[in-house]
Amino acid sequence: MATTQLGSETALGTHAGAESSHSAVSWGAIIGGAVIAAALTATLLVGGTGLGFMAISPWGNDGASGTTMAIGTIVWLFVTQIVAYGIAGYVTGRLRTNWAGVHGDEVHFRDTAHGFLVWAVSLVVSVFLLGSGVASVVSGTAQAGANLAGAGVGAASAVVGQAGKDHAQGPGLSYFTDALLRPADPANASAHTGNPEREVSRILARSLKEGEVSQQDQDYLLRLVANRTGLTPEQAKERLDSVQMQAKETAEKLEQQAREAADTARKAAAAFALWAFASLLVGAFVASLAATIGGRARITR
Repeated sequence: MATTQLGSETALGTHAGAESSHSAVSWGAIIGGAVIAAALTATLLVGGTGLGFMAISPWGNDGASGTTMAIGTIVWLFVTQIVAYGIAGYVTGRLRTNWAGVHGDEVHFRDTAHGFLVWAVSLVVSVFLLGSGVASVVSGTAQAGANLAGAGVGAASAVVGQAGKDHAQGPGLSYFTDALLRPADPANASAHTGNPEREVSRILARSLKEGEVSQQDQDYLLRLVANRTGLTPEQAKERLDSVQMQAKETAEKLEQQAREAADTARKAAAAFALWAFASLLVGAFVASLAATIGGRARITR
């Protein structure tokens, strides 16, 4: 009895030792499959890009809509993963080393692992070669967040246009220069600035950024408006309040639009990233499954 048990252990030990002398990983087949996957992925993406350009149109009522293009892009991502990694996994399974004397469950595991390695190697190489594309997606998402945070400043700048760019010193310094050289009599404003409209634009631009017009600026504007238009102080005050209200409403509207646009861009980038993540998982599953099918065909042939 002891002799039989010892003989069995010796046979098992000899078999285990013989098996361990051979690598369970067929790197040649894996690298070949990864190259096939990368090539097919690039080919299908180029083809999808061509189809996308054919579907869009510069004319307003022609071509596919933005929603259609987004759905088409996602579907094509999944098709690319399924086709590329399905073929690559199957080829890897057919090309891998034939493991003699290995249990069927172990063969199944090794084939699955080979398919997963094909996906992993191909993905690493693709990320390395196409790193600029991945970086652009990440930077685009970050830029959307930055635009969302700074939307209010951009909206206020859009209202005043180029009001602060007429001096090399910049809008802030130009405002303080105007305040320093501002005449006591607004009738002399033309001689002081040469173009009082620009000075008024800078004052209004500062009021939008600060949220209100200082009392000193308001007194100066009222006198200037009354002098230039012939209005009474009360009428000038009413006109100034009306213009300030309109400018504020316009700035708030532009700020809301800018925030909505930035939020839409953020959501679109996040949705694309999640769908791309899902397509990569599908590619890993398809490569593993196809390698298993290819491995079974390798054994039976």
